[in-house]
Amino acid sequence: MLVWIIHHFRQLVDYNAGANIPVYDVFDVYSHAELQRDCKGSFNTIHGTLKQILVGGRIWMARFTGGEAPSTDLDHELYVEFDALRSARVADDDRIREFIEGIDANFLEGNIVYVNNEGRTLKDTRHLLMAHFLNHQTHHRGQVHCMLGQAGVATPILDMHRVINP
Repeated sequence: MLVWIIHHFRQLVDYNAGANIPVYDVFDVYSHAELQRDCKGSFNTIHGTLKQILVGGRIWMARFTGGEAPSTDLDHELYVEFDALRSARVADDDRIREFIEGIDANFLEGNIVYVNNEGRTLKDTRHLLMAHFLNHQTHHRGQVHCMLGQAGVATPILDMHRVINP
């Protein structure tokens, strides 16, 4: 069973990285002002939401690899320039892909104890947290997709089967 789950997580990582490409490509024709426009979303702007996906991913990757990353600084401005944010996204997607290639059943069966952004200490299984990590990125990328549509931008198709098998 865990072999199938590992394969599934690898597919989700491929999907995650693949879906990021057309979303970021939209911004080749999208103005910096539009990236910073208040869209009333979870993180106010498209740029802010894309940044939050990156920050959240780094927090979870640190937890998965035994490092520490505080989850209390979700509003920290990592990259003001969009090209730097895009480059960081590509690099992080590569790191995530490399990491997922190295996991095994023992990793997924273990637990992680961590402090969430509310200051609560939690303990969850790695397989649950891995699913959350990947779902979290999809969730916020969907918000960006919605904000793009509301701005009148032609949105990319992000269906999993279309992204993984173009």
